[in-house]
Amino acid sequence: MTTHDDSAPVLFEERGAAGGRRIGIATLNAPRTLNGFSLQMAHLLDAQLQRWAEDVGIALVLLQGAGEKAFCAGGDLHSLYRSMLEYREAGQQDIRANAYAGEFFEVEYRLDHRIHTFPRPVLCWGHGIVMGGGIGLMSGASHRVVSERSKLAFPEITVGLFPDVGGSWLLNRVPDGAGRFLALTGAMLSPADAIHAGLADVQLPEASRADVLEALERTEWSASSKEAGAQLDAVLASFALTPEPGPLQRHAAAIAAACEGEVLEDIVAAISAMPSADEPWLATAQATMAAGAPGSLRLGFELQRRAEGMSLAEVFRMEYVVALHCAAHGDFAEGIRALLIDKDRTPRWNPAELARADGEWAATFLREPDWPGGTHPLADLVDTH
Repeated sequence: MTTHDDSAPVLFEERGAAGGRRIGIATLNAPRTLNGFSLQMAHLLDAQLQRWAEDVGIALVLLQGAGEKAFCAGGDLHSLYRSMLEYREAGQQDIRANAYAGEFFEVEYRLDHRIHTFPRPVLCWGHGIVMGGGIGLMSGASHRVVSERSKLAFPEITVGLFPDVGGSWLLNRVPDGAGRFLALTGAMLSPADAIHAGLADVQLPEASRADVLEALERTEWSASSKEAGAQLDAVLASFALTPEPGPLQRHAAAIAAACEGEVLEDIVAAISAMPSADEPWLATAQATMAAGAPGSLRLGFELQRRAEGMSLAEVFRMEYVVALHCAAHGDFAEGIRALLIDKDRTPRWNPAELARADGEWAATFLREPDWPGGTHPLADLVDTH
């Protein structure tokens, strides 16, 4: 089964492997927008993954992006922006009233969770830019590849959101408490740092992608998901590189010291005070934090705290509520306006100071509405491993 319409937002293909089983290939196909992840993409990919999950002939799934620049640079913010304007112009108060945002985040988070719990190996080739929604897709894959040009980040602070798509869960698992640093600064991760942070598993040369696929086709895949995973490990290991440590690792001790403690203002001050005159990566991280939305600083910090001890499914349910609040009355629309619509890069954040974005303020973003039938839209998500 192959998608013959090359203009389709996601291309689907199946290739035979030794022994008669098949490899499902899904390619995000919007290279002009750096494979910005749209609601249509999410629906198509989720439906196909459900079909492949039920097809015992599928040995594994390969998820990749078209073009040379990005696997996926994030979500389709233009459509979300239009929905937020319509919601606000209509004078709506109920966060459920933005039907588009509700559907977008529900389908996206449900898809991300499906990848995390997929019954067979999923190989994600995270080449080029992988940010925001792209990390949501990649993070759940059982085998996550970066190549020499991969750049990963949670840049939500620049648009008035927070590290969603399970980011509150993922960032809690970054070594040495550096997940806080990544949420507060939107710092870019090199391939080596992405692996160190637990957001990728192995670095392969970008030029080897076709050879890797040929190796997958030559493999006689086990019907056992665990054994198939080990087979995939072996294939990738035969192409793997040993990357040089990146700046996140080089500054690990200083980042850990800056991010310890439970007072956000102290952490922000400590990150700001880190010597960065000879480290452009750190200087950029500090500047991004200083220019970002104070509300995003608070939300990213609070959600990581609340996510401690939560299951992945519980985190997706929590993030869904907060995302709807951000779409309804937070800085999300203003951040998109400044970055992508008017492009003046002078967002008017509200609150404008971190002191006003305190814990009480953040708590308003966690208030659940009255769901129809009293059931959260993601109530059926169950973690299987």
